[in-house]
Amino acid sequence: MESCCENVKAVRRSKEEKKLLRKQIKASHTLLKHEGISTVSQPTKSLVVANGGLGNGVSREQLQDVLGEVGEVEILLMPPHKPYALVTYRSEVSAQRGHALNGRQLQRGDQIVTLYLSYVNTVDSELWGCVDLPPGLVLVEEFVSPEEEALLLDAIDWTSHDEDVTVQKVLKHRRVKHFGYEFHYDNNNVDKDKPLPGGLPQVCVPVLERCVRDRHTEVMPDQLTVNQYQSGQGIPPHVDTHSAFEDLILSLSLGAKTVMDFRHPEGRSVAVVLPRRSLLVMKGESRYLWTHGITPRKFDVVPACDPKSPAAVTSDLSNHSNLTLSRRGTRTSLTFRKVRRTPCDCGYPSACDSQQPPAPPSPPFLPRSQTDACRLEAEFVHRVYEEIACHFSSTRHSPWPRVCHFLSSLEPGSILADVGCGNGKYLGVNPDVIAVGCDRSSALVQICSERGFQAFVSDALNVPLRSDTCDACISIAVIHHLSTQVIHHLSTQVIHHLSTQVIHHLSTQVIHHLSTQKRRQAVVEELVRLLRPGGRALIYVWAVEQEYNKQKSKYLKETRQQGPTGDSTDHNNQESKSLTGNTIDTHNTAQDFSGNTTDAHNTAQDLSGNTTDAHNTAQDFSGNTTDAHNTAQDFSGNTTDAHNTAQDFSGNTTDAHNTAQDFSGNTTDAHNTAQDLSGIATDCTKVHRETESPAKLSIHTNRTAFNSQDLLVPWHLKGGVRGGCNQGRGGDEAQAPAPSPVFHRYYHVFQKGELEELCVRVRGVAIQRSYHDQGNWCVILKKTGDR
Repeated sequence: MESCCENVKAVRRSKEEKKLLRKQIKASHTLLKHEGISTVSQPTKSLVVANGGLGNGVSREQLQDVLGEVGEVEILLMPPHKPYALVTYRSEVSAQRGHALNGRQLQRGDQIVTLYLSYVNTVDSELWGCVDLPPGLVLVEEFVSPEEEALLLDAIDWTSHDEDVTVQKVLKHRRVKHFGYEFHYDNNNVDKDKPLPGGLPQVCVPVLERCVRDRHTEVMPDQLTVNQYQSGQGIPPHVDTHSAFEDLILSLSLGAKTVMDFRHPEGRSVAVVLPRRSLLVMKGESRYLWTHGITPRKFDVVPACDPKSPAAVTSDLSNHSNLTLSRRGTRTSLTFRKVRRTPCDCGYPSACDSQQPPAPPSPPFLPRSQTDACRLEAEFVHRVYEEIACHFSSTRHSPWPRVCHFLSSLEPGSILADVGCGNGKYLGVNPDVIAVGCDRSSALVQICSERGFQAFVSDALNVPLRSDTCDACISIAVIHHLSTQVIHHLSTQVIHHLSTQVIHHLSTQVIHHLSTQKRRQAVVEELVRLLRPGGRALIYVWAVEQEYNKQKSKYLKETRQQGPTGDSTDHNNQESKSLTGNTIDTHNTAQDFSGNTTDAHNTAQDLSGNTTDAHNTAQDFSGNTTDAHNTAQDFSGNTTDAHNTAQDFSGNTTDAHNTAQDFSGNTTDAHNTAQDLSGIATDCTKVHRETESPAKLSIHTNRTAFNSQDLLVPWHLKGGVRGGCNQGRGGDEAQAPAPSPVFHRYYHVFQKGELEELCVRVRGVAIQRSYHDQGNWCVILKKTGDR
């Protein structure tokens, strides 16, 4: 291609010729970068035609007429939803004449399309093999005669609203009638105890008897849904509710053909042409697991009819040498189903509503009293840490540097108390101090003991140590260990020893788990009580502001890493999410040529330039994005889609995530609500007060920004070991591991200034320093003695 550019430099060209050449070269670069199609400078028998594809509205017949003007076309490949075509001429001379068509303009409705042609070495039609239909899917063409089709259509009286016979509804994108049983779209189910009196129309009986006779079904259906689609209308992808209907589904297409898109949960998709008067039989995997839907658009990509055999129609869209565009007409579908009387026990539990686990219990309300707070902490703090202690400890092995700096600054012989010590990772940082820890979790205290540290079980609100005896206390992300019990499993000798040494272990996990502000303040007061005059306390709490001074915390930045102990979901070791704390959608996202993401999951546009819907993205034929199963880029350097979207070569982006745009660049619809990704969705600046009306706690999404201050944080237990690390060992090694449970821990995350405000309410202390450290607010307090 470079040598081609060098050759043309020696030729004097007009301004228009130079402009055309630049666009041709740009189109070649785009093909190489995004489609892997390499163009060459020397003449060959094959050409690629940019802007001449089904994806931007050029039909096979239209392109064949142009290319056939200069010679005999041997192969013409038009991949579905792609804005280019590949052509091979019978001779190289004809191909050279075809190359001279570069810049040829085609009329496409009200729009003009410019073709850009470049040589390619070969066109391999075998690159696109046949696509298998989903398992259990059968298509029977010409199942009913034209006369039967007319009778069935006449029997469906859309002007009648006899509720004793049928239920008729006008939906957003189609109108429907129900016979036998009404299908309720609010819950996607039927009321099995309320059949419609009229049953199924008698005109359908011969058709259903033929289905039984031809062994498409063994039972007679008792429910019929009639859908009528005007040109440009469709239905979102869905799986018919398992618990509502039996396995088999029969769908008869009348009036016009269409294309139905099937999609496997793992991403494989198959577009199936449903010819007029054909019967679609869905059972097994195709019925229970694959979604099926019809993308709203006015033109479909379909196999071209052989002029010698006009009736020959196939559902296979993989043969790119025989595809064209078909304008949709008014289609009426008759879908027959059998109402299910027992729960579904199919082999696809992930998609089966009858086999789904019971819904999780509703999140608790914010506490309104001391009793509520104790119950909340008992269920969502104390019990959780007893269950996850071993796994939690395995993720807590690296002391935080600035906490270590505080501990290392203590004088030799100082008495240190770590309140909420967890697994004791800070107890051995400074071997020259006398360190003791306490924690509400007996399992974590046991781990401390196994590691050779002095620790005991205690509530952070009532530590059994003498007042004014500690030189330092630390509480690192802990204020949550509150209960009526004060001390357990502690011998009189140990109590006397610890009391004499005046050691109390304050963990970094104490502050941000207290469920009311009053209780959080009480923990700070308890820390100050333990300190001697002049003693210092270091307190860490989790911050709302996980991005501070334009720096993201490790909580937001760290990617998921699978280690031998599994992935923790706490704020130091949580599952990977967006680096900004916002959702960054990796399902169906594309980037334009400047590196900007332009996503488009499921948006459709009709041929007149109007956006029509939203499951699979479609593009109109005026040069904007229209379709959806393969991503295409325009040849001006802009990307228009993300999940299988075709774009024209004029450089217009036409979509966003579940958002439709008209062709003037204005957003006209949004199947799903768009949200601003630049900030937090809900207000995080207000501290919950006990006087506020009760509100349920939200469940936080790990590795994302916080959307409230009081929330439940999931912990995914890995390894199947609960409680202490010695539990769960020595059992039946051949036993299959149980599914990893998910626990939820209560947190109150602090906003800027809130921790300082809490501390200044405590008498006899001065704040020496406050700072932000990796998504935590931190203070160093000094006891002044004025209490």
